[in-house]
Amino acid sequence: MTTPNPLLDTSGLPAFSSIQPAHVTPAMDVLLKEAEAALDKVTGPDVPADYDTLSLLLDVATERLGRAWGAVGHLNSVADTPEIRAAYNENLPRLTEFYTRLGADERLYAKYKALSQSPEGQRLSPARHRALENALRGFVLGGAELQGDAKKRFAEIQEQQAALSQAFSEHVMDATDAYSYYATADELAGVPADVVEATRAAAQAEGKEGHKLTLHMPCYLPVMQYATHRPLRETLYRAYATRASEAGPTERDNTPLMQQIIALRQEEAALLGYASFADVSLVPKMATSPQQVMEFLRDLARRARPFAEKDMAELRDFAGTELGLNDLQAWDTAFASEKLKEARYAFSDQEVKQYFTEPTVLAGLFKLIETLFDVNIKPDSAPVWHESVRFFRIERAGSLVGQFYLDLYARSGKRPGAWMDDVRGRWTRPDNQQTQTPVAHLVCNFASGVGGKPALLTHDDVTTLFHEFGHGLHHMLTKVDDIGVSGISGVEWDAVELPSQFMENFCWEWDVVQQLTSHVDTGKSLPRELFDKMNAAKNFQSGMATLRQVEFSLFDMRLHAEAGNDQRVQAVVDEVRKEVAVNIPPAFNRFQHSFSHIFAGGYAAGYYSYKWAEVLSADAYAAFEEAATGPAGVLNPEVGRRYRESILEAGGSRTAMDNFKAFRGREPSIDALLRHQGMS
Repeated sequence: MTTPNPLLDTSGLPAFSSIQPAHVTPAMDVLLKEAEAALDKVTGPDVPADYDTLSLLLDVATERLGRAWGAVGHLNSVADTPEIRAAYNENLPRLTEFYTRLGADERLYAKYKALSQSPEGQRLSPARHRALENALRGFVLGGAELQGDAKKRFAEIQEQQAALSQAFSEHVMDATDAYSYYATADELAGVPADVVEATRAAAQAEGKEGHKLTLHMPCYLPVMQYATHRPLRETLYRAYATRASEAGPTERDNTPLMQQIIALRQEEAALLGYASFADVSLVPKMATSPQQVMEFLRDLARRARPFAEKDMAELRDFAGTELGLNDLQAWDTAFASEKLKEARYAFSDQEVKQYFTEPTVLAGLFKLIETLFDVNIKPDSAPVWHESVRFFRIERAGSLVGQFYLDLYARSGKRPGAWMDDVRGRWTRPDNQQTQTPVAHLVCNFASGVGGKPALLTHDDVTTLFHEFGHGLHHMLTKVDDIGVSGISGVEWDAVELPSQFMENFCWEWDVVQQLTSHVDTGKSLPRELFDKMNAAKNFQSGMATLRQVEFSLFDMRLHAEAGNDQRVQAVVDEVRKEVAVNIPPAFNRFQHSFSHIFAGGYAAGYYSYKWAEVLSADAYAAFEEAATGPAGVLNPEVGRRYRESILEAGGSRTAMDNFKAFRGREPSIDALLRHQGMS
C-alpha cells in the first residue's frame, strides 16, 4: 500500500515530521496540474467575472499549492539538508514559472478588469474592493500588459531572479555554517562562562581539543563584545565580514550574483516602463518616489549625525585612555563599546542576561499579549521539524483565533536571523464557507540552554522576540476574511514593521520587565537599580545605530534607483559610507555579500521600511504612554483594544495611513521616534 504524500493533505496543519525530500516533486506535479486546470477553467468563456466564482475556482487551488510549497520552503530555511535543498531547487523554477504566468495572464487580467467595471464590482465590500485593486495593480507589475518578446523576457527574468536569490541565500548560510575556529582557553579570556562552556561542548562533540567558535550570532557576538584577546576578535571579524565574498571559496562568492540580480531588476523595470527598479518597488508602498525616501533618510541622517559624532568621539577617547586602543579598529568597536557602557552605567549585558530566562520571558510576553489584546495563549500540539520547536494556540472567549510555531534556537542548517512567516492566512473559504484560522512561524536564532539550565536571553534577544511576535499578532489577530487583505497580506511593505517595532517598546517598561525576569540561579526579578541603569543606557550610541540603519537603507535605495549600479555595488557602498557614516569599516568589509534582506528577502528598494515604519510605531506607542495614568500603566486594555481593532484586526483591508489615522486620529509625527531615541 502506498503511503499518502503528506504535502497533498492541506486540510489541517503541515505534517512536518513526515515530509521527506522525495515527497516534494510528486506533490508539486499534482498541485501544479490542479492549479493549471483551475487557471484554464477560470479564464474560459463559461465562467462569469464574479468575485466568489473566481475565488472558488482559482484561489482554492493556488492557496493549496502555496501552502504545500510554503512548507517545503520553510524546511529549506530551518532544517536544510543536501536532499531538501536539491528538491527545493529542482522545483523552484517550476513554481516561479507558474506564478509569473499566473500574474501576467491576459485572460485572467481581463476577467478582473471586467469585475471591477461591473455593477457587482461597485458593490463589493471595502475589503474586497481593496483586494481587487491590489490584484489589478499586481497584474500590471506582473507584466500582464506586455506583449510578445517583452512578455517572454519578463518571465525569464523572474525565473533567473528566483534562482539567483536562492543561491545568494544558500551561499550566506553555507559560508556561515562552514566556518569554525578552535580557540584555546587563554584566547577566550573575558568571554562569558555560558559561551565558554557551549563552545567547549561543541569541540568535544567533534572529538577535538579547545573551544569551537562559529559565526552564528550566539557565539560570534559575545566573543566580539567580551574577548580581551584582540587577535581573536580580528580573526572572527574578518571571517564574518567577508562571508560569501571573493575572500572565500569561488563557488560561494556572491559578487557575480549581486551584479546579475541588480541588472535583471533594472531590465525588469525598463520592460514595465519605469525609470528604475526602485520606482517599481515603491508602486505598492506608502512612499511615493525614490527621491522622497532618500530625502527622508538624509533628513534622519542630519538629525542623528551630531549624536553619532559625539558617540564616536567618546568611544575613541575611552578606547585610547582606558583600554590602550589608540588605533580603534572595526573588531574593537563592540568590545570597546561594551566596556564603555559598563564603565558609564555600571552594568554589563552579561549581568542582565542572567535574569532573562527564556521560560519567564515567554510567560511574561504571553501575559502582556493576553492583557492588551483580550486573548488566551495555550500550549498546543502539532508535528514539528525539530525537537526544540513548540506549538501554541491563541483563543478569545474559548474560540480559536490563531496558532503559531516557535523555533527559538540557532543550529546548523538554519538560516541566520529572525523572522515571521505565514503557514496559512485567515480566510472564509469559498469551497466550504468555513473560516480558516491563521497559523504563523516565529523563528529566532538564540543560544539554547547549557548544562540543564534554561536558555538565557540578552535584552536584545528579548526585543527581537517581541518584534517577531508583533508580526505574528498582525497575521493572527486579523478579523478580515478575504485572503488577499487579511493579516499582513495587502499591507504596504513600508508599514509592515509597524506592529513589530511597536512591540519592542514594552521591553523598556519597568512593570513589564518585572514580569519577564527571574534570575537563573536565585529566581529573583531584575532589581530596579539594574533596570534604571539599563534605561539610562537605552540610547547609548543611538546616533551611531541610526546612521548605520540609514547607511543600509540609502545603499539599498541608491543601488536600485540609479542606472548602471550592477557594476558599481562596492562603489555605491563606499559612496554612501562617505556621505553618512561616522565609523567606516575596513576596505575588506563585504557586508553587502550577506545582505540577504535586499538580495534574497523581499526588501529590495525597501530596506528603508524599518526607519519609515519606526515613525509610525513610535507614534502608535505614544498613545499607550499618554494613557499610562492608572495602575495598569502602559498596559491599558482600552488603548490595546483600539490598537487591535484599528491596526491588527484591519490588516490590509484599507491603507496603512487609514489604519493609523483610525487609531491616532491624525497622521503620524516623527517627534515620538526622536524622543524615544534621545535625539529630540
